[in-house]
Amino acid sequence: MQAIRNVFRAAWSSAERLEDKTVLITGANTGIGKETAIDLAKRGAKVIMACRDMERGEAAAKEVIEISGSQNVVCMKLDLADSKSIREFAEAINQGEPKLNILINNAGVMVCPYGKTQDGFEMQIGVNHFGHFLLTHLLIDLIKRSAPGRIVTVSSMAHSWGSINLEDINSEKSYDKKSAYSQSKLANVLFTRSLAKKLEGSGVTTYSLHPGVVQTDLWRHLSGPQQFAMKIVSPFTKSSSQGARTSIYCAVEPSLGKESGGYYSDCAPASCSAAGKDDVLAQKLWDLSCRMLSVTWE
Repeated sequence: MQAIRNVFRAAWSSAERLEDKTVLITGANTGIGKETAIDLAKRGAKVIMACRDMERGEAAAKEVIEISGSQNVVCMKLDLADSKSIREFAEAINQGEPKLNILINNAGVMVCPYGKTQDGFEMQIGVNHFGHFLLTHLLIDLIKRSAPGRIVTVSSMAHSWGSINLEDINSEKSYDKKSAYSQSKLANVLFTRSLAKKLEGSGVTTYSLHPGVVQTDLWRHLSGPQQFAMKIVSPFTKSSSQGARTSIYCAVEPSLGKESGGYYSDCAPASCSAAGKDDVLAQKLWDLSCRMLSVTWE
């Protein structure tokens, strides 16, 4: 019903300005990350585009500057599949930036063949969840000092087909790329819920979202028949620019300033799966994440 109501609602738009705000977007050199960067740069924010491939990142930053008309856009190297890179990046931000108001955990890998990150995590849970968990942990003090702040994590409706395998989080016993993807997207929803509790009263709020079925290069790992199916449904899918709307909504919509921990779709609150609301599971995943990353989160 929520989805049907959303179809008939007027498209969300906002003239909200972000002068004097600093925004950091992971995976901002392509797809919805780049579109989000363009929109927030147009609103006057300083935009930091965190990208793994600096050549593509620099080219995208140039494009963002041209389209937005803002010179206040920088590209920095961040590989979410490597905790060393995450730590170096976070240190550069903490030392170089006086404030960070909005963090958008946007980067992701989708239904890829089995592979491992530098730290030995299965690639999808490693990049989509553990990488962003560590990044957020390392930047949280700066975000708190810059409050009011927001942390937006791009999940997917695929979270509702997922379950968290606490005994085999890295899919070492058996690997199904779709299940591993859904697990990582459910982890995004649970992380957002737990983080909201940890940040109560700090002036920092958290949001997870489904961007819609978006035409992006995340589709590159789909099989031939799956790619064909996506072509058939493509008239009903969203462009990257439409797919970025809910990320932008969660980052700037003033009425969300009092909300935290929720899940959104089509620029409106949406219902997530029962597993996505399981606070016991969320805490277990949080504890496991801290152990696997060797961090303690006060």
